[in-house]
Amino acid sequence: MESFLLRITSSALYALVAILVANLSLLSAQEISPTYTTEARELAAHPQIMEAFALAEELDQWSLERLIELTEIPAPPFLEEARGQRFAQLLEQLGADSVWTDTEGNVIGLRRGRSGERTIGFGGHLDTVFPEGTDVTVRQVGDTLFAPGIGDDTRGLVVVLTALRAMEEAGVETEDDVLFVGVVGEEGLGDLRGMKHLFREPNEAPDVWIDVDGGGLSRLVTMGLGSVRYRTAFNGPGGHSWGAFGLVNPAHAMSRAVRYFQDVADTLTRSGPRTSYNVGRIGGGTSVNSIPAEAWMEVDMRSESPESLERIEQVFLDAMSRGLNEENRLRRSGPPLTLENRKVGDRPSGSLESSLPLIQRALATTAVFGVSGELARSSTDSNVPIALGVPAVTIGRGGIGGEGHSPGEWWINRDGHLAIQRALLLVVAEAGLANPIS
Repeated sequence: MESFLLRITSSALYALVAILVANLSLLSAQEISPTYTTEARELAAHPQIMEAFALAEELDQWSLERLIELTEIPAPPFLEEARGQRFAQLLEQLGADSVWTDTEGNVIGLRRGRSGERTIGFGGHLDTVFPEGTDVTVRQVGDTLFAPGIGDDTRGLVVVLTALRAMEEAGVETEDDVLFVGVVGEEGLGDLRGMKHLFREPNEAPDVWIDVDGGGLSRLVTMGLGSVRYRTAFNGPGGHSWGAFGLVNPAHAMSRAVRYFQDVADTLTRSGPRTSYNVGRIGGGTSVNSIPAEAWMEVDMRSESPESLERIEQVFLDAMSRGLNEENRLRRSGPPLTLENRKVGDRPSGSLESSLPLIQRALATTAVFGVSGELARSSTDSNVPIALGVPAVTIGRGGIGGEGHSPGEWWINRDGHLAIQRALLLVVAEAGLANPIS
């Protein structure tokens, strides 16, 4: 491909560099060390990086085609294999040195660095929140693309792929190895299973993790929002509402338990670290005139604080036991109720110091594009390394989108290339730009 430097006049080149440098002065409240400001400025002005930037913009149409293609490959939780296979093919085509799928289903492309002393993980998640059978056909209206999962997180995968292609075609080499990853199990009951697998063995895990998930450029997730989730079931004999009256009723027990839980949880969540609780799904019974044999619910609890999360979890378990015991005391005949509390989600929390090199680089590379980075807390794949003390950040996928986790999800490619350029700059800053071999 014709070199970008041959296609741009020297005056235009200097003008672009000047803009990048000027943008670094537009910083906000979040302090950036001059060391990383200078590093980002110099890296952004490097000829190879500038060529990669130009390529990222030129690849807009290719990126959109890949976005549509991948979106239309269904990837419900635990059923990401088909999308993962296509993602692996693309990694191979775009120049990854080796590509494999691990035992959990994560798709990994290794791009070797000059020294390979460290490994930088860079990825998005393969799965979407939508169940099997959802129509994922992409519909375009003007400049807007509509489809379930088109933003979260299919666009994140495309950022990863396009950054790889731009680095390859611009000849950008790094000192450290870079893993380009499609991660499984981020959504819902997937419970971060892909990331937990990646970081299960410390000696084999990436030294740094850069995740692509979420919206614009400014939000930088460096704090993990922890959560626990339960599927709770009250079980009994069941029977006719008239003829078997006097049997214990699972629905009555569950209703009582929820009330006891809320009475205490409401007090806990009105002060201290931000904490939430929610009964999201309920079910049970067969007819209005039958005592149900089962009543079940799925409950989500979240907190900024591991201690607060542990506390509200215990409140929940105590309330379930109380509801069970009180209903059983009302029993007139038949066997007692039983209770099953099955933990179906356990996402760790934690936070990282803003002084860490990775976070400073995330702030500095974001500032290159005239955007002030804001450190935030959320539940993403980065929760796992953050909780382990491994440097990690989740950056946005760019463009403009909305209606996430709904059938009407949409995305517009408004300056979407900026997110790719920022991601590329951050990856290279962290992995180290290798000097040309003389």
